[in-house]
Amino acid sequence: MRFGFLFGEVFTGLRRNITMTIAMVLTTAVSLTMLGGGLLAVRMADKIQDYYVQRVEIRLYLNDDVSKADLDCTQDPCKSLFADLKKHDNVTSVQFVNSQDAVKEVKETTFKDQPGLADEVSRDGLPASFRVKLDDVTEYRSIYDDFAKREGVMTVLNDMDIVDRLVSFFVGLRNAAFGLAALQALAALLLIANMVQVAALARKTEVGIMRLVGATRWYTQLPFLLEAVLAALLGSVLAVGGLFIAQPLVINRALGSLFNDQVLPRITGDDIAAVALVVTPIGIGFAALAAYAALRFYVRE
Repeated sequence: MRFGFLFGEVFTGLRRNITMTIAMVLTTAVSLTMLGGGLLAVRMADKIQDYYVQRVEIRLYLNDDVSKADLDCTQDPCKSLFADLKKHDNVTSVQFVNSQDAVKEVKETTFKDQPGLADEVSRDGLPASFRVKLDDVTEYRSIYDDFAKREGVMTVLNDMDIVDRLVSFFVGLRNAAFGLAALQALAALLLIANMVQVAALARKTEVGIMRLVGATRWYTQLPFLLEAVLAALLGSVLAVGGLFIAQPLVINRALGSLFNDQVLPRITGDDIAAVALVVTPIGIGFAALAAYAALRFYVRE
């Protein structure tokens, strides 16, 4: 096979249909960027879940009578609750926080820069609580079922509700991005098929001559396949470059404060590189399939 002739035909075809080539590259880039955004949303959802699952606590807040009367948890019902929690299946640790420590913690963290609100909290006080960590956070319902109605317990709160909401939000973003990417991908596939068909018809005479002198069908079709693959590769490079540019200019600006406050885990260059390893083969593979289908069903030399 004469590779010089083959690649010469590829670049000639791309140059001959320059406007369609540019349109295909840009459409592919946009669709793969949307797909990459959806994959980043998936990674963000997974990272949020992993990030918060390690920090998930079940908090049992005690009623006012217990909170004010038993600051050291040495009397029942606080003492028996503490002992039963430590013996419960899936519980790895239990921490008792009395009302005074709870107020101090809130003043030093949540209302650190809001002294007025901190004073209100100090005046009203906060309930004592047990902070319970589980080795399997999906079993939090068992803690609720066993302790929610026990004497001295005012309410049971679970961080998993917040984690589930955050994950659901990013899953929604992912689904929206995938939907838009699917529409863009369909447009890209149709454009690729159309470009290959037009390019093949434009060179129908010379392809016919090549067939007459013994060239195989595969040899005559390969330049058109490579044209589509090369255009898709350029679109993939633009899409990946766009994701890397979007990280500091869009993602970090929109979520930077949440990253800095460790509310959300960061999207890193490694995340984008992992997404690039997915979207690039997809772009090239779909381009090759679209080109082959166009040659197989619409262009017969």
